[in-house]
Amino acid sequence: MLTLQRRQLVGHDILLARHGNHISAMRVDRGAGRVVAFLDDGSTDSAPNLIAPGLRMPDTVRSVLREDWRFLTGISACSLGLGGLMFAASAALASMSGDPAMAQVLAAYSGT
Repeated sequence: MLTLQRRQLVGHDILLARHGNHISAMRVDRGAGRVVAFLDDGSTDSAPNLIAPGLRMPDTVRSVLREDWRFLTGISACSLGLGGLMFAASAALASMSGDPAMAQVLAAYSGT
């Protein structure tokens, strides 16, 4: 079962364990997959954000959208097309019935 949860950044914990209250600021270097800490004495330290490089992280909404955006776009387009086709079919059936009240309702919904 797919569970979407926030990914845990272990680099913050590693740096807090190393330096404690001597950290003045931290930032995440997403490109390198590390957390960088700026210390009170002006030096810097960094720690990896993953426990193991081959570790499969839990899926997030962003990662699912990034991997499956083509599939989701295709499903959305097919659903929209099917909805339009069903609307056109119902309009055609209503106009074929010959009932003036049905044609009047259809004309009111079309915006004219």
